[in-house]
Amino acid sequence: MTTQADKKKEMTAAELADEEVLDMARRILSEGYVCDNCLGRQFARVSTGMTNRERGHFIKEKLKEQELLEAEVSEKCWVCNGLFEHVEAWAWRAVAALRDYEFKTFLVGTRMSGLLAENEEMLWELTGAAYAEPLKSEFNREVGKILQRLLNKRVDFQTPDILILIDLNREAVELQVRPVFIYGRYRKLVRGMPQTRWLCRSCRGAGCERCNFTGKMYPESVEELIKAPVVEEFEAEDMILHGCGREDIDARMLGRGRPFVAEVVAPRRRTVNLQRLEEKIKESSGGKVEVFGLRYVTKDAVEIVKNVKAAKTYRFKLRLGAKVEEKHLRAALEGLKGVIRQRTPRRVVHRRADIVREREVYDICLIEFGKHPVVEIKCESGLYVKELVSGDEGRTKPSLSELLGVTAEVFELDVLDVEFELASSGDD
Repeated sequence: MTTQADKKKEMTAAELADEEVLDMARRILSEGYVCDNCLGRQFARVSTGMTNRERGHFIKEKLKEQELLEAEVSEKCWVCNGLFEHVEAWAWRAVAALRDYEFKTFLVGTRMSGLLAENEEMLWELTGAAYAEPLKSEFNREVGKILQRLLNKRVDFQTPDILILIDLNREAVELQVRPVFIYGRYRKLVRGMPQTRWLCRSCRGAGCERCNFTGKMYPESVEELIKAPVVEEFEAEDMILHGCGREDIDARMLGRGRPFVAEVVAPRRRTVNLQRLEEKIKESSGGKVEVFGLRYVTKDAVEIVKNVKAAKTYRFKLRLGAKVEEKHLRAALEGLKGVIRQRTPRRVVHRRADIVREREVYDICLIEFGKHPVVEIKCESGLYVKELVSGDEGRTKPSLSELLGVTAEVFELDVLDVEFELASSGDD
């Protein structure tokens, strides 16, 4: 019984026996010994149903039948320099490099040597490249086929867990490991700690007397306290925290916590128990940081979290320059509802454009009246709450200080909520 594959090979054979193909093959072989892979690869687009090795062998046999090719003496192919004799050896080198890595998918890539690139260009100058497949495409495929068999893993051309890069110039196998991305929320339960590592302003991380040779302005950050357990669990090289905005150093992040994505760099393990990781982060941070709702997501989640404009709710205590009546304070707070015009605050103007921005206060209310009144505010992303209270020497209008007619400032600021939730479509 003739199968579909048999019919395909019969059609391929007829195409490869074409006079133009045989004449071109004869000219290629007149330059010196060319292996079956490299010969067949020059006609990869002429036919289907065969490997390049099979295609090359078939063409050579046809040339011998027509007495257009003498019996060959097997030498080192001048095109690939014998590369295709060592495909399996390269596959085993890749297996050794992958030994300590957890992964489901892979892709093989090749960094060509200068000699092989020149040889291929010389061949294409001789015959043209109209029907040819690049050498490294075939090499990638042939190594990949062996690895699929040896590893029982799947090739993924879009987002492989690991890219196996064969560097023919250095005769080395390199691994490019796709990061793991984890979405969750963190709570920062102490003041005086930045979200991310803050380099020393004097030495820019090199280490000096000002920073006690740590290279940092602050000894700890939310990112560093989360990173240590994550790196340990995933056996990773690093972790980068991508937050949905950031709270001030002297502010706590309470309530449901701030959304973030942890980018786990070059992990040897790709799956860990995330609930156990949450517990480990809390324990190792000494209760300074907690994380909740960890789940695996795709890289797209980073841009979503970093660029979303989420409404925020804050609670803070007021320090007033003079006594005010409760009713006057309530009236002044009411006057802050609506659109606020803020020129870039003096404390951040060194790193942000000095422009006027409009932001909205959705709601603001007095929670507790006393020596230091407690206020809650819900506002648009990007509103500077401290300057809304102080006025920042007239750069924010209206401000609580302006409406009360006394100096006012925030202390003990807490973020209570960041109104955002990543859709489940971001899952990996």
